[in-house]
Formats: sequence, C-alpha cells, structure tokens
Amino acid sequence: MPHIILDYSANLEERTDMAGFCDHMRQAATQIEAFPTAGIRVRARRADFVSIADGNAAHAYLHIMVRLRGGRDMVTRQQAIEALFAAAKSWLDPVIDSSSLALSAEMVDIDPDLSPKTGSIRRFTAEGDNNA
Repeated sequence: MPHIILDYSANLEERTDMAGFCDHMRQAATQIEAFPTAGIRVRARRADFVSIADGNAAHAYLHIMVRLRGGRDMVTRQQAIEALFAAAKSWLDPVIDSSSLALSAEMVDIDPDLSPKTGSIRRFTAEGDNNA
C-alpha cells in the first residue's frame, strides 16, 4: 500500500492528461518515505454521469482517495496526504485557473488484520522493497 484512487468527472479529460496525472501522482508517492515503492498503485476512475453544484455541465471534480495499510502515526499520515494534495494541485493549477474544478482528497486506513495480500512485484522492483 498505498493505493491512490482518482475519481474524476469525464469532462476533466478535456482539460488535462489523466495518464500523465496518474504517473505524476505515482512519482510524488515515491518521494514519501512512509510509502514503500513496491506497494504504490495509482488508478483513475472516470465518472461519465455526474451532477455538480448548480448543475452546470462545465463543472468538474477530482477526488483523491488514498487507501493506506494501518500502522502509521497521525503526523506521518498528515504529511503524506498534504504532499499528495500539493502534487495534485501543482499539476491541476492550470485547470483550476481556467475552469471550474473541485479538488479534494482523503486518506483511509485499512486494518491489516482484514486485508490479506500476496504478489511478486517486490521481486521485480529495483530496490526489492519489502514493506508494502
């Protein structure tokens, strides 16, 4: 972990490169010491049908959910979400400056006792990170 899930309105694709944004967020996550590189996952989910604020179809949104395996203290989690939000905002500032966009984020702890996992990614990463 972490899993970074980007939920966004379809009209945002007209304003920014979502594939590029996913990679930008992955790169930002690799700079957070508490996030093991092998555990980072970024995915975007496009919402084709939305109704926002006053119903103006030009409004867009992007919500960032960070799902993080439990065990990190509050300060570490706050610093991590702030760093990810800053990275998102820096990418999206041109969109915010030129159009209607709501940007939000949240971090959700996952109980490690209720979240089994397995995989081979660690064997294929450069640093062989063992703490996802």
